[in-house]
Amino acid sequence: MPIKIFIDQGHNPSGVNAGAEGNGLREQDVTFAVGNELARLLRGDPRFSVRVSRPTLNTSLGASNAASLQARVNMANRWPADYFISIHCNANVNPAVNGSEAYVYRANTQAYWLAQHILIALTRETGTRDNGVRVDSSLYVLRRTNMPAVLVELAYLSNAADAAKLAENPGGFAQGIYYGLLSYFGFSTWAD
Repeated sequence: MPIKIFIDQGHNPSGVNAGAEGNGLREQDVTFAVGNELARLLRGDPRFSVRVSRPTLNTSLGASNAASLQARVNMANRWPADYFISIHCNANVNPAVNGSEAYVYRANTQAYWLAQHILIALTRETGTRDNGVRVDSSLYVLRRTNMPAVLVELAYLSNAADAAKLAENPGGFAQGIYYGLLSYFGFSTWAD
């Protein structure tokens, strides 16, 4: 029985629930590209089954921010997925802030341990700084999913070096998340 991974490519292409922008990049475009590549990698591995929240670049979910988040969670819960990975890019008013981080609902859970594996592999694959796993029980996609859920902040669009990594190597970020999954499930390590 394959492991069912739901990939949420954060944000809508425009309008409600559109993402951050910085250094010529739009969050919703980066998350779509990384999520699609991650789905391709998982579809090529018979140990996994995968679905995505945005099957096309123009897929828009919900007529409000709340409805958009609810639609993503509902798709994963109805499937039902075994794991939920929401992909995002960060931004900060201070352009020096950089790195990758992951958010989970609660510490010392399967989601927390998966997030650790993802961050280790992602930062080794892309060269971003590991800012650690953070607990945030207020995030809708983490508290309303019925399965372990991780929200991955790939890097900072507002930081020039991070934005360059996202622009030049979106596949590396997908590869990092994939290697993190393989490591978490004990299939292999990112160094294989």
